[in-house]
Amino acid sequence: MSKIKKGDIKKVVLAYSGGLDTSIILKWLQTEYGAEVVTFTADLGQSTIEGGAELEEAKRKAENLGIKEIYIEDVRDEFIRDFVFPMFRANAVYEGVYLLGTSIARPLISKRLIEIAEETGADAIAHGATGKGNDQVRFELAAYALNPDIKVIAPWREWEFKSRTDLMNFAETHQIQIAKDKRNEAPFSVDANLLHSSSEGKVLEDPAVEAPEYVYMRTIDPQDAPDEPTMVKIGFEGGDPVSIDGKKMGPADLFGKLNQLGHDNGIGRLDLVENRFVGMKSRGVYETPGGTILLTAHRAIESITLDRGAGHLKDELMPRYAELIYNGFWFSPERDMLQAAIDASQTHVEGEVTLKLYKGNVIVVARDSAKSLYSEALVTFEDDAGAYDQEDAHGFIQLNALRLRTLAARNRKS
Repeated sequence: MSKIKKGDIKKVVLAYSGGLDTSIILKWLQTEYGAEVVTFTADLGQSTIEGGAELEEAKRKAENLGIKEIYIEDVRDEFIRDFVFPMFRANAVYEGVYLLGTSIARPLISKRLIEIAEETGADAIAHGATGKGNDQVRFELAAYALNPDIKVIAPWREWEFKSRTDLMNFAETHQIQIAKDKRNEAPFSVDANLLHSSSEGKVLEDPAVEAPEYVYMRTIDPQDAPDEPTMVKIGFEGGDPVSIDGKKMGPADLFGKLNQLGHDNGIGRLDLVENRFVGMKSRGVYETPGGTILLTAHRAIESITLDRGAGHLKDELMPRYAELIYNGFWFSPERDMLQAAIDASQTHVEGEVTLKLYKGNVIVVARDSAKSLYSEALVTFEDDAGAYDQEDAHGFIQLNALRLRTLAARNRKS
């Protein structure tokens, strides 16, 4: 793709958080490209966390910078229903532990950027991801998958700013509001949505040093959690959670409830050094309270409703599926193929799982389903009334041992 000529861009849709960096980017697009800017702010759950103040502040700042077309959209239900739930059907975790809270939000944002560009006649989209991170890849791969001709502006890869001081000076020159605490660099960078919060950089850059307690914003310290366990029952249909303690709930509300339960019991903290797609290792502190509960519950209901072969195949496919999401390939044919296989396995994944939440732990205590494959008649230590003939095991073992015995006989000779 050829380099973008600034005179070719008349209108650009910016993924806008209202923070200092994207406010500077907004003004930079106006001054450097001479382009009209449309802002898009996605409510992915940060409005729940911040009481809506963050979204209102984004709108006010955009208006102050002369923006006429401001999109602020509540996409929480779509986020959970169409992105988070499909991912959890796969039990997806990256590098064994990370629940992909940032990764899974990016394709939805890119999808709406492309749609808004088409609605408003914009030539390009823009994002505030840096040239060192994964998000630039996720935003842009998703955008090109949806519109191969879209132009993407990534200011962090273009502008000449070399330091935080340069950004501050630009903000002051163009009368961009700077919060008082921004005069000193933030102790760490935060990204949040309904699924999780992530903290990176500054005080967290040395993986040999324990993260300070003030980094955690979504969970209480497990040591401070109640001394009595919290019991919760989660209902599933088609592999997705649909109820808590028998009460049917919509996707966003259900996840909000799980987040509260996780918060109150100190569940979902993760301190991780991960391998970024762009090639470097990065240390992050993640909090995924509701997601941690859901993952345990989903695996529990699968344990009684999913055939062994299907379940083991899913577990083999999962690392590849998780890597696709982490690397930004949500809108790819291979992810669609894997999703189709995963979704086919979930037809009979229904029932209820009872969990005990206690000081950072999620403990399965019961699971029940009308579609259960578990048979007490087969596993009982009492009289099974002929349900299983134990003599059949002899032939089963002999056949499976045949190649091992053949190998052993050869090895003994030599």
